[in-house]
Amino acid sequence: MKIKNLNIGREFVPKIIAEMSGNHKQSLKRALKLVDIAANCGAHFLKLQTFKAETMTLKMKTGKFVIKNKKSLWRNNSLFDLYKKSAMPWSWHKPIINRCKKKGIICFSTPFDEDSVDFLEELKIPLYKVASFEITHLPLIEKIAKTKKPIIISTGMATKKEILEAIQTVRKYNNKKIILMKCTSAYPADPKYSNLKTITDMRKSFNCEIGLSDHTIGIGSAISSINHGASIIEKHFTISKKDGGIDSPFSLEPFELKMLVNESKRAWLSNGKVNYGPSKSEKKSLVFRRSIFLNKDFKKGEILKLKDISILRPKIGLEPKMSKKILGKKAQKNLKKNTPIKIGMFK
Repeated sequence: MKIKNLNIGREFVPKIIAEMSGNHKQSLKRALKLVDIAANCGAHFLKLQTFKAETMTLKMKTGKFVIKNKKSLWRNNSLFDLYKKSAMPWSWHKPIINRCKKKGIICFSTPFDEDSVDFLEELKIPLYKVASFEITHLPLIEKIAKTKKPIIISTGMATKKEILEAIQTVRKYNNKKIILMKCTSAYPADPKYSNLKTITDMRKSFNCEIGLSDHTIGIGSAISSINHGASIIEKHFTISKKDGGIDSPFSLEPFELKMLVNESKRAWLSNGKVNYGPSKSEKKSLVFRRSIFLNKDFKKGEILKLKDISILRPKIGLEPKMSKKILGKKAQKNLKKNTPIKIGMFK
């Protein structure tokens, strides 16, 4: 698959999505700085979120409208207040997109309602992402599919049936540019629930490109996903965790984002292919194997005994396994101590 000038697939270097989310902290200046950081770290994409609190939930502070999970970063926040705090003003999209163009990084967004899609279409966004919590929102997916643009779909919490329904909704509009993201919808996510082996099964089950939307702390899970076939990785990022952005506890700092870019490429290169024998880079190292040397002067006709040889580096004579074949044989000419034994010297 190709998105603008970038090839996406297992045969290409993994692509990195830097997710801004609510880490802009309601400051356009900070948001633009985050764009610069993402670009300078080598991320391939910058992702935004496009929504308004009013289209996400009701302005209520009772029951399920308040987060009660004791382990949640956002415990005791109402859904409305949380979304209000994290929502990015729509007027910022254009300057952020322009900064991305200037920095050479592809900007796109996750819309959370149909109006957001219309707005992003006006801005000529090149691709879309569907959030895990929206995978059952088929009218929204249908709206995005009609744009004919590539769609990244996160699959946190989703059953196989739900994923298939989302894919079928997209393909119904002859849109085949689908990337599924293995995702664990917990913030932060515990690596033991990442279940990255699912990536291989997803590729087989859905015939789509597969990536990872990762909310674990650090980059370990993200790097590991490459060995399972992930071709694109999304991570939240921030300027500093100390700044206290809404997602900062599980967001990468700049040095970590840069490390993710570099190490994901190394991990991908390391996968290589099934190979036995010296690789191209190893051939020059063959000389550092051992070979058989004489540890005394020899006269022609003298018989070679075990005590007369040493097995040493470098490999400039016979291999050690040849020692049994030459012991008890006669020297064919006078030989000096430390001579590497070669074929024909003893018969």
